[in-house]
Amino acid sequence: FDPQRPPDASLEQLQRSPTEGKATQTSCIFSSSASNLPKTGKAMSVMGSTLGLIPRSHLRKAYVPSLPLTKLPSLSKPATLEEAEISKKLCILSAIKPTNVEQEKARFFKSDFTYNPQFEYSSPLAQVALARHSSASDRFLTQAVHIMEVALQRYGSYERFEQATGGSLLSKSRIWTSVKKYMEKEGCVGEIVVQVTDDLLSRASMTVVNSRPTLTINTATAREHWLEGMLRHEIGTHYFRGLNNVQQPWSSSAGRRRHNLRPLNPTEEGLASIHSVLFRRDPTLWRAALLYYTVHQASTSSFSQLFHCLGRFVQDPHTRWDYCVRAKRGQTDTAQPGCFSKDQVYLEGILKILRYRDKINFPLLMSLGKVAFEDVDRLKSLAQMDNIRIPHFMQDQAKYHEQLTKIMAVNRLTDEELMTII
Repeated sequence: FDPQRPPDASLEQLQRSPTEGKATQTSCIFSSSASNLPKTGKAMSVMGSTLGLIPRSHLRKAYVPSLPLTKLPSLSKPATLEEAEISKKLCILSAIKPTNVEQEKARFFKSDFTYNPQFEYSSPLAQVALARHSSASDRFLTQAVHIMEVALQRYGSYERFEQATGGSLLSKSRIWTSVKKYMEKEGCVGEIVVQVTDDLLSRASMTVVNSRPTLTINTATAREHWLEGMLRHEIGTHYFRGLNNVQQPWSSSAGRRRHNLRPLNPTEEGLASIHSVLFRRDPTLWRAALLYYTVHQASTSSFSQLFHCLGRFVQDPHTRWDYCVRAKRGQTDTAQPGCFSKDQVYLEGILKILRYRDKINFPLLMSLGKVAFEDVDRLKSLAQMDNIRIPHFMQDQAKYHEQLTKIMAVNRLTDEELMTII
């Protein structure tokens, strides 16, 4: 799957065709004469929260003089089995995105939330492929519910929690400004194409589009106090680990097999999710907990049943709808029980990393690229450490570990509990 992006323009505005609704997408390349672009001789794959990827669109160019043209680092096309597998995963995520979401949402709301949507897909995924992502776990269900209940005790509702900790939604201009400031802190101005859209199921995605790293931000969820956490998630974690991975002996699928590497998840998404809440005044793990819980409930419920079940934690019907669609995507008849289970990986990864936080060498975990934390000690003597990128928020390890302890305390997680379940 290759979401289309036009080549080499300062600002591109992508407008969806009438059959795809009215959502718009704008992309921008920030440039800086001081930017040192990475030299990537091998193929690089950036894995992120690539849910709800943008469909191919009609293009309309606009020239903005204040944003001069910048030649971005061109990443070679997928040449190895690993990159082919990653492309396959992106195809899966595209294939399970319903094409009639807005129509079915209107019918669902008109039915007073009793109708079970009948989703359609442009290229339906084979049942055998869907089955591989249909098993929900209850291993961390108790912790997921507890995390949300603790937040409700403090704020009364998710909506109050969102407003109190997330702040106001940002305009596109403020999003651009915040992203540029963050890139300046990380020294990566000019390296990434940035797009804003209102057509994502996720809050953001970091992908490789036409051989260029591309960050897509959902304007509907970009809040003033949460945006930097999202940038730590997508750029500071997914992008930097992707760059570091390029240099390692295990950058190819053959190399991963040769070194007997574990799957990169749940470490990859767990680490990125921790970085999402790092340095927040209130680092409640609400989203990871709700995604885990929603998938579990979807596996035994119809869409309508799931929607009413989520009312325990989320009042706003539009927010509940979005979570239900994420958990039920891939299904045609949502009256049947079933789920797409990927969203459970976030909480699983978080809890496993917190369980072993005192034993993990986090800068080394970042340096080694797309590896599980369990493999770090075994691989460190083989690693190539030249030109490694470490995000700014990892520079002070004492402060970093203080934040991990704060996350434990705010979510009322204990080491004794984590040792019991992991």
